[in-house]
Amino acid sequence: MCGEPCDKRATVCLSCAPEHHIKGRELGPGRYVNRGYAFVRVPGDPRGLYRREHIIVMERHLGRYLLPGETVHHKNGIKDDNRLENLELWVKSQPAGQRVEDLLAWAREIIERYGP
Repeated sequence: MCGEPCDKRATVCLSCAPEHHIKGRELGPGRYVNRGYAFVRVPGDPRGLYRREHIIVMERHLGRYLLPGETVHHKNGIKDDNRLENLELWVKSQPAGQRVEDLLAWAREIIERYGP
């Protein structure tokens, strides 16, 4: 759009991306879709002006921001179906080849974080 070079996989540069997606796929004021995911405008959020709606829904449900290693999964595979009953919290597991004592410490941390 602006003539600046962009990544070979992208169609627009990063500075034009929000404007491009809003103009082309706007769902309403402050809401648009990109690659199937709904994004919502969140002024003043330290993590960005536009954020994925499913993450916001889960964070509001949890009452906190997602922690490192946590992701939100759409149960039915429809990326813009952001009803809470369609979302589940996933946690990435530790990589293979861990010492037993490290795995035990990680397991205790998971139990403390998410409860029995």
